[in-house]
Amino acid sequence: MKTYIVGNWKLNFTVGEASIYLHKLLKALPNYRDIEVVVAPSTIALQPLSLQVDRHKIKLAAQNAFYRDYGAFTGETSFSQLRGIADYTIVGHSERRYIFGENDKMIEKKVAAAIRNKITPILCVGETESERSFGETADVIRDQVIGGLTDVADDDLDKVVIAYEPVWAISSTKAAKLATPDEIAEVVALIRKTLADTYGKEVAEKVPVLFGGSVNPSNAGAYLTVPGVNGLLVGGSSLILSEFTDIIEVAKRVRS
Repeated sequence: MKTYIVGNWKLNFTVGEASIYLHKLLKALPNYRDIEVVVAPSTIALQPLSLQVDRHKIKLAAQNAFYRDYGAFTGETSFSQLRGIADYTIVGHSERRYIFGENDKMIEKKVAAAIRNKITPILCVGETESERSFGETADVIRDQVIGGLTDVADDDLDKVVIAYEPVWAISSTKAAKLATPDEIAEVVALIRKTLADTYGKEVAEKVPVLFGGSVNPSNAGAYLTVPGVNGLLVGGSSLILSEFTDIIEVAKRVRS
């Protein structure tokens, strides 16, 4: 299975800045056989970057999309409009859940819409600090995994990527707030058990599971060696060329 390094640029970079960054990143990266490098720019930058990108080196992801293919939905961008432009789409990121109020039903429809339009959904799941402190992590993760995959058929599960992003560890710079490898391993094992219970162990083992939560070059190696982790979803460090390329180099060393 490939190792995935996904950079989520969130609400950063103008179209011009995104183009310059991508140009530098393409120059810095060789072709990796076993590492899938993905960047997720703002929606407005996706189309021009799709004309610039070398997909042998880097794939593009949308940060969000709407689950209806067309209609009277002012301001939205559909998965069908992203077809041929984005290879992946981040779905259910905690910022979409907790800032924009997306629920499991909406996320379920987005996962299905992505697969329908031949775009790989990166389904994000993760508990808040409050949910963790009350011992609700297992219930939250199971609900988010099962809820997000409700409309996914058994033979389509290999078209899904899951990312565990504990909300309490995202954008954290304090050591006390960083997720430990043991904490990550526990939840990743839970995700895989949930998949196995629903789809069967053989099918579940083919699903890539990523970790995201204040990933940087210093902790990337430890996170990539957690059992069951197949890659990283990177936030702030993906905006800094040297840090993002360092994380990719770490992934290359871990693979070898």
